[in-house]
Amino acid sequence: MSLSIDYIRSLFPVLHQIVHGKPLIYLDNAATNQKPKQVIDRIVQYYSTENANVHRGVHYLSAISTEAMENTRKNVQEFINAASDEEIIFTKGTTESINLLAHSFGKAFIGKGDEVIVSGLEHHANFVPWQQLCQEKGAVLKVIPIQPDGDLDLEAFEKMLNSRTKIVNVNQVSNAIGTVNPIDKIIGISHKQGIPVHIDGAQAVSHFAIDVQKMDCDFYTFSGHKMYGPMGIGIFYGKKEFLEKMPPYQTGGEMIDFVSAEEVTYNQLPYKFEAGTPNVGGILGLDEAIRFMKNMGIDRIAEHEKMLMNYALEQLETIESVKIIGQPKQRAGAISLALNGIHHYDAATILDQLGIAVRSGHHCAQPVMRYFGVDGTIRLSFAIYNTQEEIDTFVHALQRVIGMFR
Repeated sequence: MSLSIDYIRSLFPVLHQIVHGKPLIYLDNAATNQKPKQVIDRIVQYYSTENANVHRGVHYLSAISTEAMENTRKNVQEFINAASDEEIIFTKGTTESINLLAHSFGKAFIGKGDEVIVSGLEHHANFVPWQQLCQEKGAVLKVIPIQPDGDLDLEAFEKMLNSRTKIVNVNQVSNAIGTVNPIDKIIGISHKQGIPVHIDGAQAVSHFAIDVQKMDCDFYTFSGHKMYGPMGIGIFYGKKEFLEKMPPYQTGGEMIDFVSAEEVTYNQLPYKFEAGTPNVGGILGLDEAIRFMKNMGIDRIAEHEKMLMNYALEQLETIESVKIIGQPKQRAGAISLALNGIHHYDAATILDQLGIAVRSGHHCAQPVMRYFGVDGTIRLSFAIYNTQEEIDTFVHALQRVIGMFR
């Protein structure tokens, strides 16, 4: 089925507005992408006709809400090809998913003198929780070095591994510079020594088909709002063999099997890790976002974004004052750039006045910025609804910005 870009854009209400007198061009998709009308409508429908607390009620609204939520769990399982829906945990987002993992895995498996590995390309959300865990446990945090092109140094990584290494954490795609990491190699190298691997998929899930069984990762985390779904909902996937050994992250309602003044036993998977009332509206919005991506065709999304990426790189490389940060072997989603003599914040502010939304700053990846010798960058990032014409407008606007500072 062939879908025109005009039709695709018609599905996103937010794109059809004027910003500072200019048509909105939204190129900040790595931060969050926009939501199609069917996702918005599904959330409205839930709060209009289905709203009830799940699992605990026997009445009609509770029953249909519970069924819809649990069907979404099964759809997420299918979307990432997990072995069981018991391995799908609902969270607030990637950040909470990683904190859950660090807390619970750390409590079960990490002690004094053990080692945890992260990469130098990580978002703070996949760096700081492990750093804090190591400080609390007296463990050692090791960082996979970045190479000048923006790829990870796998030779150095392999030499880091030893009998004290308890877990490896690496993103599938860098949010800061768009590097696509060779996670198959990283997982293979780690598993040869019996070391589990967690993949931060926040920046990958909207760009590629995800198959956690084929990948053979032990944990995978991602957020709904970066894959055309609502904010406040995320997924923590873990292999059942680990989840059964890990203690709960939070305690309270739903995750309890039995409680008395003397003892407590915990609910079965996945509910052991889902304390409190879940974000049911967000979960159902995520369900609709998965349906949207399937209808678009994940391969078609990837092909369209690759075309935009290549086109943008070609255009930007012709501008003398632009420095593209990193030249990884494979890039997805985002391009980070610096402008000679122009602060990224100033440039982004002017671009905003021209109706163009980009991100400026360190992108919650300060170790990456320090490695490349910058305090921040302008980042443009793409989604299914972006066009070549928008990139042309961005490039012309960027040239205008550069001209203003000469």
